[in-house]
Amino acid sequence: MIDNLLIGLDAFANPMVPLGLVAGALIGYLIGAIPGLGPSLGIALMIPFTYGMDPIVSIVMLVSLFAAAEYGGAISGILLNSPGTAAAVATAWDGYPLTKQGKTGIALNISIISSGVGIFASAILLFLTAVPLSEYALNFGPTAYFALALLGLSLVSSLSSGSLLKGALAMGIGLALATIGLDTQTGVPRFSYHADFFEGLPLVPALLGLFALSEVLYMIEAGASHKTKNQPMSGILAVPFKTFYKMKTLFLRSSLIGYFVGVIPGAGASVGSFVSYAVAKRFSKNPELFGKGSYEGIAASETANNASVSGSLAPMLALGIPGSATTAIMIGALMIHGIQPGPLLFTTNPQIPYTVFVSLWISVPIMVFIGLAGARFWAKVADIPRPAIAAIVASISLIGAYASESSMFPVYVALAFGVIGYVLRKANIPLAPVILALVLGDMLETNLRRALSMSNGDVMTFVTNPLSATLLAVAVLSFALPALGAFRNKIKGFRRQRPIVR
Repeated sequence: MIDNLLIGLDAFANPMVPLGLVAGALIGYLIGAIPGLGPSLGIALMIPFTYGMDPIVSIVMLVSLFAAAEYGGAISGILLNSPGTAAAVATAWDGYPLTKQGKTGIALNISIISSGVGIFASAILLFLTAVPLSEYALNFGPTAYFALALLGLSLVSSLSSGSLLKGALAMGIGLALATIGLDTQTGVPRFSYHADFFEGLPLVPALLGLFALSEVLYMIEAGASHKTKNQPMSGILAVPFKTFYKMKTLFLRSSLIGYFVGVIPGAGASVGSFVSYAVAKRFSKNPELFGKGSYEGIAASETANNASVSGSLAPMLALGIPGSATTAIMIGALMIHGIQPGPLLFTTNPQIPYTVFVSLWISVPIMVFIGLAGARFWAKVADIPRPAIAAIVASISLIGAYASESSMFPVYVALAFGVIGYVLRKANIPLAPVILALVLGDMLETNLRRALSMSNGDVMTFVTNPLSATLLAVAVLSFALPALGAFRNKIKGFRRQRPIVR
């Protein structure tokens, strides 16, 4: 394990790796600071730029972007009360009141340092847990892989922010789209009306269309937004060390909460930050300050939402399961370079996961420096007119789609998915389950057919194997429990509305 860690450290001898880390941090701050954008869209936009890169440089840049974008969302939340990401909502509850009190610099300082603490501590937890998990997963057979893919799809319940039914519909759309192309066992074309479809729908143009171009259509529909004047910034370097030392227990607790909530596929950074904020208020000696400019509130939220970045990478690296829209896109980025995340990644390409571990540690001082030194610039980024952002995002998306295969077919796919994404969002149908199904669809089908072939068509093979039976049971519970909860809430709502007859 130590030898592999040294391999990850040795990767930084290539000057392109630290350069990619710095570039990812800069772009992440830029994306996160713009309200409405976020790490998912940022990574989708950057994938086309990684085509010609070394896979290690590419993954280091994307991981760095992921972490920086999670922090960047706090900037607009503190300055404008308009969080750039959902995970920064709790940060804005105390950050914006501090801005109104003339303490913008202090709020930004605490949020930046807390983010660094969260990333560093959670990277240690990632290193300690991901490797044993991947070693255990090496014993998986086709039945276990099928159950694992089904478990991944069951996360649609947690990735569906609204109706569970709409989440299931989005998953069905993704699974249907995943069947397009040549059958991998028989070679028969499926729903392929032209040779361009034989290899299936290209993932990157689909990602760019669903996330980036659909957002462009939303920006066009919203028109020019009102420009908000930035608040004066002072005291960004004036926070004494003892302020942070007093919060050492809070940092440890929030890092643990953020990491383990992030490990739960589908939970994500926003859930981690809310849970951490609530726990911090519960144990605080000054709970009355929460919501009015509490330093502890900002630290709890930012530590946890950045710790969840490492947490969400654990199932992706160790099991190949994307637990969020952002990690689903990152899996797509790795697959473009011919790298399949999962347990074999630690034996076939150990330099990838171990470089990720090292890059998370190395990124902390770099991100803190960039965050503190560029605070005034990131504040101005939030004021860029929306039409200009829409033009930039559309240009990068279409150029990136064309560059993926040097042909117009991916451009048409991106445009089609842009319209599909826009229509789905207008209908309040989540996009993340579509990507989840596109990524896991092939794994699900391939291992289902392998398992049935090996058992001569006996479906009981999935329940006689203890591991696959356990995974299937967890998948069923993941589907059933949220559905039962939603059904129970509807029954309660119906009883409240029903008139009392005497």
